[in-house]
Order: sequence, then C-alpha cells, then structure tokens
Amino acid sequence: MEMYGIGIVAVLGVLGLIALWLIFYFIPVGLWFSALVSGVRINLLQLVLMRWRKVPPSVIVSSMIEGTKAGLKLNPNELEAHYLAGGNVTNVVHALVSAQKASIMLDFKMATAIDLAGRDVFEAVQMSVNPKVINTPPVAAVAKDGIQLIAKARVTVRANIKQLVGGAGEETVLARVGEGIVSSIGSAASHKSVLENPDFISRVVLEKGLDAGTAFEILSIDIADIDVGKNIGAQLQMDQADADKNIAQAKAEERRAMAVALEQENKAKAQDARAKVILAEAEVPLAMAEAFRNGNLGIMDYYKMKNVMADTQMRESISRTDKK
Repeated sequence: MEMYGIGIVAVLGVLGLIALWLIFYFIPVGLWFSALVSGVRINLLQLVLMRWRKVPPSVIVSSMIEGTKAGLKLNPNELEAHYLAGGNVTNVVHALVSAQKASIMLDFKMATAIDLAGRDVFEAVQMSVNPKVINTPPVAAVAKDGIQLIAKARVTVRANIKQLVGGAGEETVLARVGEGIVSSIGSAASHKSVLENPDFISRVVLEKGLDAGTAFEILSIDIADIDVGKNIGAQLQMDQADADKNIAQAKAEERRAMAVALEQENKAKAQDARAKVILAEAEVPLAMAEAFRNGNLGIMDYYKMKNVMADTQMRESISRTDKK
C-alpha cells in the first residue's frame, strides 16, 4: 500500500508538471512581464489568444519592445495581422527603426506593403542609406566608323522607397543602361573620340532618365573599362564583296550553261539538216533511175552531170588546200 501511494503521488506530480507547462505555454506570463517592464502595454489575454491563432507571441512582443525603445508607436493587432498575411514582422520593425534613425520617410503601412510584395524592406532602407554598386556585363557597340567597342560600367543606385511596390528591379536597370551605352557609342562619329572621353557615355546615359519606373534611383554611371573589338565595318564590306563575287559567279555560270545549251541546240539542228541532206541525196539515184525509165534523161546528160560533179569536187579540194 505504501508503494502504491508513492506511485500515485509520482503520477500526480508528473501530471501537475504537464499542467503547469501547458498553463505557462498558453499563458505566457514571462513575455507579459518582459513587455511590462519594457514599457509595452499589452493584454495578457491577447497573448493567450495569439497562441490559439497560431501567432508566436514572442515575435510580436520582441518587435513591440524594439519599436517602443526606438520611439515608435506600434499596434499589436497590426503586427499580428501582418504575420497572419505571411509577412516578416521582425524585418518590418527593423526597417522602421532604421528608417527613423536615418530620417527616411517610411510608415508602417508602406513597410508592410513592401514586405508583402516580396522585397526585403530592411535591405531597401539600408540601400537608401548606403547606395549599392551594380556591375554591368560587357556591352558591345559599334561606332559610326565601324569599330566595335566593348564597355563595362559601374552603376551606383539608391533604393527608391516609394517605387519598391510595382517598380522594376535590377535587371531592368541593367538592360536600360546597356541600351544607353549602345546608343551613345553608336552615335559617336569615331571610336577614338569615345576612348578619349569615356565620360561622354556616362553623360548621355544619365540624361535619358533610365531609372524612371524602377525601384532605384541612379546616382552615377561610371565606365570601368573599354576595349576595342573587331572592325565590323571592314568585316561587313568583306562579306558584301564575297556576296557580290558569289552572285557574279552564279550569273556567269548561268550564262555559260545557256551558251552550252544553245550550242547543243545548234548542233542538233545541224545534225538534223545533214540528215535531211543525206536523205535527199539518197533520193537522187532513185530520181535518176526513174528519169532514165521515163526517157527524161539520156546517157549524155548523165555523163555531163558526172563531169560537173567531179569538177565541183576538184574545185572544193583546191580551195581547202589554199586555205591551209
């Protein structure tokens, strides 16, 4: 019985500890007391309800303590609503404190909107105080004299708090700067003038207002490096000359093919004519035989014709010999 009583006491002790832990878990007296001594007025019942709403009271209380010590007036209900919306309460409060210390106009509504938009509001405040340098990739452009230049630039930007929601990001700034570099180099009469005065590119690009509609404000554009690339003008002329040569060769080949075809056609016509002559000559003996039978041709006429033909052949052979 005595052992049985000790066991019951042990079980009751464990149950008591569990109950005590549950009480202190759902009723965060320690957090409430920390807030109280820090000058933060928050209801203990509200901390209990945060547990039921699955909002960590430690995040809300620590953020309110940080804001109160910095002189900010924060509403726990607004902080809780921002947490339930998926926002980063701690980051927002850090940003508000930093903005106040740096005299940057940033209220709670704008900070939460920036945070819910997916941007790091604390980093944006830091970038407003300490501008960021963005290095552009190599940008190739061609001056009017046909020489290619490859430029690299350093763009110093500062976050534009008012444009963080809905404003374009770094990729857009880099694309616009690259476009400005290409336009400024392309408008130069000679690549030598660009190499002598690289600040010409910076002036032209800055005058275009490339930061409009972006989440950044461009402070400066510095040309870090310019390299001379290919002679694009000469390369284009060589390509054009090759193209013209190929076209001329194609036309000459076409004319040659037409001449060959015409020659073959003429040969075919000549062969056809010779065939007709041979056929006609083959009919001569038949005609003579018919003339003999009908009495239209005598033997003396036949010998006279043979003499004429022999004389003609002799004259032709003599003329060929004289030509040689």
